[in-house]
Amino acid sequence: MKTVIGIDNGTQSTKVVFYDFENRKIVASTSAAHELISREDGSREQKAEWWITALQSCFDQIDPELKKTALAVAVSGQQHGFVPVDAEGNVLWDVKLWCDTSTAAECAELTANFGGEAKLLTETGNLVLPGYTASKILWFKKNNPVEYARMAHILLPHDYLNYYLTGKYTMEYGDASGTALLNVKTRTWYGPLVKALDPDRDLMACLPRLIEPWEAVGKVLPEIAAKFGIPAGISVASGGGDNMMGAVGTGTSRDGVLTMSLGTSGTLYGYSDTPIIDPDGNLAAFCSSTGGWLPLLCTMNCTVATELMRQLFEYGVKEFDHLADSAPAGSEGILTLPFFNGERTPNFPNAKGCIVGMTSSNVKKANIFRSAMESAILGMKLGLDSFQKLGFMAREVRLIGGGANSAVWRQITADILNLPVVIPVTAEAAALGAALQGLWCLKKSEGHNTDINDLIDEHVELASNKGCSPQTENVAEYEKVYADYSLYVESLAGIFS
Repeated sequence: MKTVIGIDNGTQSTKVVFYDFENRKIVASTSAAHELISREDGSREQKAEWWITALQSCFDQIDPELKKTALAVAVSGQQHGFVPVDAEGNVLWDVKLWCDTSTAAECAELTANFGGEAKLLTETGNLVLPGYTASKILWFKKNNPVEYARMAHILLPHDYLNYYLTGKYTMEYGDASGTALLNVKTRTWYGPLVKALDPDRDLMACLPRLIEPWEAVGKVLPEIAAKFGIPAGISVASGGGDNMMGAVGTGTSRDGVLTMSLGTSGTLYGYSDTPIIDPDGNLAAFCSSTGGWLPLLCTMNCTVATELMRQLFEYGVKEFDHLADSAPAGSEGILTLPFFNGERTPNFPNAKGCIVGMTSSNVKKANIFRSAMESAILGMKLGLDSFQKLGFMAREVRLIGGGANSAVWRQITADILNLPVVIPVTAEAAALGAALQGLWCLKKSEGHNTDINDLIDEHVELASNKGCSPQTENVAEYEKVYADYSLYVESLAGIFS
């Protein structure tokens, strides 16, 4: 047997899969949970050492003989997290994550220092938003000057794990574009914006070398290989952000296909051969990890509303789904604005969650539950509208994440977006995507002129029995619901801002 390893470092857990690429099946899959540091100021942080502990736990759960079959490894990581590292490789502070909204003031400051939002979009392709890495660096400079002075490397979570495995500091274009410091059109670090972060220090020296998506970062160090029980010297591929690896794992590598991830955050993204810059700033102008671009909408609150309602009313997942399914489309007028963690798109870092439209006749648990589910998709319809406005014509949505397991949520997605919903067979799309990227790197290193799309066509399978199509009567109802939802958001924008 010959395998490649896919590692997925997420917000809630680390997952490891061993993929038997000759027989096209995952032969081992393990996970280990992470803690999360949350504060009232919007801080969301983790300690990098927790990731290593989780990774060790994952490898410890796998058959030692199976681990010997690995020929390559690649890492998928939660995007945007800021890992400041000193010259000896020590992490200098807790890692501020993608969902951290405590740096809104630094976003405004950096945007002003650079010359405004219009200049950012024109020159780099992206705004500086609270989720991105750039404002976290400025926050670190202001709040921890001693540690900041020692900082030698600016890494993202997947880059840090690559460093841990190989001792090498690199970054690839997909994850790099989520820092807001990359010119996505040229795929190079944008010096003037980096200078705006710190006019007195050359931060360009702290940014990693950028590599191509099919390149190897290096090889697994002997001491790390011994610790995890995997072969020493196997290649570590470039890896990438979880959305970029999710695109590989779902086959979103050609025009016309969208992937939607229903997790703690919600993402909607599609592949493009050319950069797509959204003048409204709703879609992030990211690069893909397959050589193209990956315009993307991200909301910070997706399954958050449903989890909060489940906990509040003490319902299990199946019971929650069953009751939500008993309510009609539109929840009889109840609307949830799910901004419980603040929000990135629209840019409301100080927003709060709201339940509106309640009357004496529609306040029922079924309506509240269904509204919580609907709110996740209503929030992401903004992204679909932006894609269509920019000329991207989607033909289907490939659904992943925890929410994809719910038949109710799948139908709500199809009805609100008015698009067929397709479900990949492999639920762990980011981990599979990382494994396939590792395979791509392996093939390239062996001298094969392998195209990533050929690998995707061969290895990504869709579940024909789980998809669904829009229901005409619900599509019409949700058009009215979305208009009401947009009106509520617009009316509260002044407060949320």
